Amino acid sequence: MTTPPPQQQISWAERIAIVRRHHEMESRLTAPVSERMLDLAHIGPGMRVLDVASGMGEPSLRAAQRVGPSGFVLGMDLVDGMLEVAREQAHALALSNIEFRAGDAETLELPEQSFDAATVRWALMYMPRPERALERIWRALRPSGLLVCATWGGPEQVEYASLPRRTMARFRPLPPVEPDTPSVFRYADPERFRTVLMGSGFTVEHVESMHIPVMEAEDGAGVVRWIRGFGGPVAKLAQELPPEEQRAWEAEVIRECEHYRTGGKIQLGGVTWLVVARR
Repeated sequence: MTTPPPQQQISWAERIAIVRRHHEMESRLTAPVSERMLDLAHIGPGMRVLDVASGMGEPSLRAAQRVGPSGFVLGMDLVDGMLEVAREQAHALALSNIEFRAGDAETLELPEQSFDAATVRWALMYMPRPERALERIWRALRPSGLLVCATWGGPEQVEYASLPRRTMARFRPLPPVEPDTPSVFRYADPERFRTVLMGSGFTVEHVESMHIPVMEAEDGAGVVRWIRGFGGPVAKLAQELPPEEQRAWEAEVIRECEHYRTGGKIQLGGVTWLVVARR
């Protein structure tokens, strides 16, 4: 998932419907991140892989294709409804070597040293106590097992999150980004994330970055619908604006989106850090 857990103003059912609607687009655009994570984890035939916060199947489904029938992938997510699309895709791909299970990453109960590698794509930064999830993953990995995590860069690097905030700030004050609270930018500094990993028993071996789009639209109006649809703090503030200010904010978003037009479409994304750590 590229978005934080649901805000209070929308239900899980509403969020699942929104994510399902955008899943094909996001999966297609972010495929290079998933594939690179699996490359860095050296995923190959016969391996056992744990994918935490799988959402609708990234990168767990790709991992299952790599490990083949002699391997196994366990994909986990906090909400079972998020995994329904992943299960549907696994069935369509005739993958019998993958299981999707609902569970809280911070309280994972898995056999110790039962996986060769683990992946966490854009999730740890949103967890209340990510160090607990990392400790559980550490226990589940075999000695020298690899963990590959994706986290987002800073506000100036991640336009899909910063553009809505920047435009809304012209109409309403926004709360500052707190480095110690769950947010997109929590681990924008890879050195900060390194400290968390080391505290959970891991040794960081490699860090790299790549810029990746997470959404695309034909025009700015499509970007506005995408921002409103995911119901985050900016969308909530937009709903509270008087109608004329809502229109003015939308116009600002539409104007600024044009800076990100590529190949005839507007694409918003950002810089993601890929961090490789060993048990």
